[in-house]
Amino acid sequence: MEPVIIEKSKQRKVWKKFMIAGFLALGLFIFIGGFIFGLLVDKQDVSLLDKPLPAATVFYDRNGKEALRLSPVHATEAVSYDRLPRHLVDAVVAVEDKRFFEHGGTDLLGIGRALFTNLTNGKTVQGASTLTQQLAKNVFLSQERTWTRKWKELLLAQKIEKTYDKPQIIAMYLNQIYFGEGAWGIQKAADVYFGVSVNRLTLSQSAMLAGILKAPSALSPFTHKEKALQRRDVVLGLMKDQGKITAATYDAAVQEPISLRGSDKSSASEAMKYPYYIDQVIREASDRYGLTENDVLHGGLRIYTALDPRMQQAAESVFAQSSVFPASVADQLIQSGAVLVDPRDGGIRALIGGRGKQPFRGFNRAVQLKRQPGSTMKPISVYTPAFERGYTLEDSLLDEPVDFGGYQPQNAGGGYHGEVSIYDAIINSYNIPAVRLLNEIGIDAGMDAAKRFGLELTDADRTLGLALGGLQEGVSPLDMAEAFGVFANDGTRIPAHSIIRIETADGDTVPADSEPVPVKTTEPAVARTMTSVLVGVVSEGTGQLAGLAERPVAGKTGTTEMPGTGGKGIKDNWFVGYTPQLVGAVWLGYDHTDGSHYLTTTSKAAAAVFQKLMSEALRGEPVLPFPKADGISQKKPAKQGESESEKDHKDKKDKKNQKHEKKEKDKHPKHGKSEGKKNKKDE
Repeated sequence: MEPVIIEKSKQRKVWKKFMIAGFLALGLFIFIGGFIFGLLVDKQDVSLLDKPLPAATVFYDRNGKEALRLSPVHATEAVSYDRLPRHLVDAVVAVEDKRFFEHGGTDLLGIGRALFTNLTNGKTVQGASTLTQQLAKNVFLSQERTWTRKWKELLLAQKIEKTYDKPQIIAMYLNQIYFGEGAWGIQKAADVYFGVSVNRLTLSQSAMLAGILKAPSALSPFTHKEKALQRRDVVLGLMKDQGKITAATYDAAVQEPISLRGSDKSSASEAMKYPYYIDQVIREASDRYGLTENDVLHGGLRIYTALDPRMQQAAESVFAQSSVFPASVADQLIQSGAVLVDPRDGGIRALIGGRGKQPFRGFNRAVQLKRQPGSTMKPISVYTPAFERGYTLEDSLLDEPVDFGGYQPQNAGGGYHGEVSIYDAIINSYNIPAVRLLNEIGIDAGMDAAKRFGLELTDADRTLGLALGGLQEGVSPLDMAEAFGVFANDGTRIPAHSIIRIETADGDTVPADSEPVPVKTTEPAVARTMTSVLVGVVSEGTGQLAGLAERPVAGKTGTTEMPGTGGKGIKDNWFVGYTPQLVGAVWLGYDHTDGSHYLTTTSKAAAAVFQKLMSEALRGEPVLPFPKADGISQKKPAKQGESESEKDHKDKKDKKNQKHEKKEKDKHPKHGKSEGKKNKKDE
């Protein structure tokens, strides 16, 4: 037995040595890691927080003239910690970072709690960023969600905590954060919402402002008062649970009525010129330059834009005229988004994201909207690839009932027109010929063309419904303006952009991740042919309300049907058109469509808005001609009596077309009952 005991004793000694070595190695690893981490923290530069409020950010127009100046007084006004009411600090800490005064910049307990909550819920429902980390992100970093940014945020937070005390940190946070309605910083927020200085905020008001931080636009008491009150009560409840206020104080605070400042003072965006355009500049500055919202609004930058102030003011004036738009129902305004782009350089000259009062950085329908484009897709996904394959405006298509595996497209208003030319099919926006033609050239041809025109489609869009704009995700007015710019620019697409360049206050150029490089999309002859027929759409087709006096204009209407209205209701109404120097895209519709909210006026309403918008925007601009398409007359081609040369030119294609159409006729009765998926309709 003795040898066994000796052997076990040796094994225990070996394991003991291994454990000691392991602990020593772990300790050394932690020590080295901590040392390196400390060095990385020390290398972080947070001196920007010591600097006075930044110089004004200046926006320049396309001619290099100052268009807008955002001085610090418009952005934020610093307030020292001793001027902050204690209940305001308690409210912000209670809802945003309850262990703020205990942790050292990173809350490991909060991270663990958030991780457990998110894992048990199967999704991200709780964050773990401390106030210090949020300050670091707002001042120094972009809003991208990457591990690299989180690591930088962690290092900066640690350096901030080593450099400043807690009162300084929370004061800087409250002076930097955005409270909605154009209010940057707590002093501006107190004034915008309640018309008081920050040191006179009540407990209830403080709780409401603290609650707004989660989602400033969605929780603004001016536009969502009930939600703002509910959020205020959540904050007050957290303060009570954390022992910051008594139950009696809580009861009194939740009963306190909220008296907001008059609506004429409710939005700083009303004092800011061109709020929708500036919104797009912020969006583009983030996407292309990696800048934050803070950088743009009060970073002392010099931002050179493609803005045409006269066109922007004209667009804003048109959108302020209710008579230009169809009448809305009582409880919801018919909305609209529009954009004007110069096709020759891709510069966004003007942009309007909605009608009526809108919060700054609210929903921008000119760029954020995603709606089905209806028949404005026909020139892009059907007729351009057809012309590229040798089809001409005189070629014939059949406008008769057809069934593609259960998909039975119909024309707006019903009815069929027999054999029609491509020219007639386009200017009258017949649906069935467009679907037949896409089927003939192949859906892949339509998908490829849409991609070349800059439209992002998905595999779900690979259907014949593509011909009529039946997209899964939809497009924005900016998307369509850029796409139609191809026709106006002889087949070359230049990505639409609002920013030309950005400079720092010191004159250094801020590098961009990408530049708007011209993209050859189709041949000039194809673009000119399409322009010639789109001129016909306006002169004698569905877009006649878009005509501009003594100025050539081309364009296309588009509508999508509101289900359940028997074809009499419209969900989306579009017009996209252009002159040689300007492309305009207009969308009309309700934000929330249902059985009581849809368009019942003429489907040409967007064309009328386009006409007014372009007329005002182009006032005083030179009248330029479209380049002539070789061999193309801008008059309607004859449907009968073709010359022998014309017949010879398309003989082979016609035979193939007739053979295909005969098969379809034999398979399907001329007036068979329509079944299957509903198509999108256009006039």
